[in-house]
Amino acid sequence: MEEQVILVDKDDNQIGTMPKMEAHEKALLHRAFSVFVFNEKGELMLQQRAAHKYHSPLLWTNTCCSHQRVGESNVEAGRRRLQEEMGFTTELKEVFSFIYKAPFDNGLTEHELDHVLIGKYEDKPVINEDEVAAYKWMQLEDVKSEIEQNPEIYTEWFKIIFKESYKRLTNA
Repeated sequence: MEEQVILVDKDDNQIGTMPKMEAHEKALLHRAFSVFVFNEKGELMLQQRAAHKYHSPLLWTNTCCSHQRVGESNVEAGRRRLQEEMGFTTELKEVFSFIYKAPFDNGLTEHELDHVLIGKYEDKPVINEDEVAAYKWMQLEDVKSEIEQNPEIYTEWFKIIFKESYKRLTNA
């Protein structure tokens, strides 16, 4: 069965559910989360999406992101997906949320009320190669510079989220 997303209003009140692809085809607002994991040096763990992903293959993005399931808290969802994609869990805290819209060349649109979660981790992840091609640690300043110089190597949503959260993440 196809994954369901939680449709929400602008205040994050659940108004229904819908298959993920249909929500992206119709550009309907739905709940999502983005996880940013840092190490002791203040570096952000980035992941490169797997080559076979239906959109944004092999592009770099934040540590992980996905959609909450019905009845699942933002933090529970973040921990679940971090384990599924990166092979570890860590304590996460929600920093803020915001709404964004990002259309893709394939006709799909991400229209999400995104909950940004942060955590700390020091070890090497055990990446799920069905989801992730590679990972790397980068200082936020270096990420900012690289997005300015090579925006085409990053996912559309990460560029939006990074710009929205840069000041908040540097003070986190």
